[in-house]
Amino acid sequence: QSSLPLIPFEEPKDLAMPPKFDPTAVSYVYVRVVGGEVGAVSSLAPKIGPLGLSPKKVGDDIAKNTQDWKGLKVTCQLKVQNRQATVSVVPTAASLIIKALNEPPRDRKKEKGRQHNGNITMDDVISIARIMRERSISRTLAGVCKEILGTAVAVGCSVEGESPRDIIQQINDGEINVPAE
Repeated sequence: QSSLPLIPFEEPKDLAMPPKFDPTAVSYVYVRVVGGEVGAVSSLAPKIGPLGLSPKKVGDDIAKNTQDWKGLKVTCQLKVQNRQATVSVVPTAASLIIKALNEPPRDRKKEKGRQHNGNITMDDVISIARIMRERSISRTLAGVCKEILGTAVAVGCSVEGESPRDIIQQINDGEINVPAE
């Protein structure tokens, strides 16, 4: 027999049950997936499981909505409302540039580390800049174009047959005019 006094157990206030699920609340989940492929369900489960969604079903939705980005890594935005997920693709500058190169989709199992040494036109750069405009920190479309050209340097493609660095210099010097909007 121990002589320890009995202390009544009280449940701490901060461990109470979470509040009731609000069906009107909208939550956004961002996932990076390879377009047109059903990714590993195990990577989706911890993100969307707590929201009451089936990871397998969402994985199929993502694969269906990323068909035109086949073989490219893209970021998807899942808008979850009332236990319904709507998938939209949020393309990055790099994936837009690689898509503009019109390369055949790569087979990830057989082909590793493809070189993107194609050529895109200045019109491609300006159209990509218009897509990326609202997510850019630049004030002008010319600034966004220079951001896209910098990404083109990293991707490794050329623009109008020359290095993207030279084109950035030409925009800075005023030799190439970028439309205002």
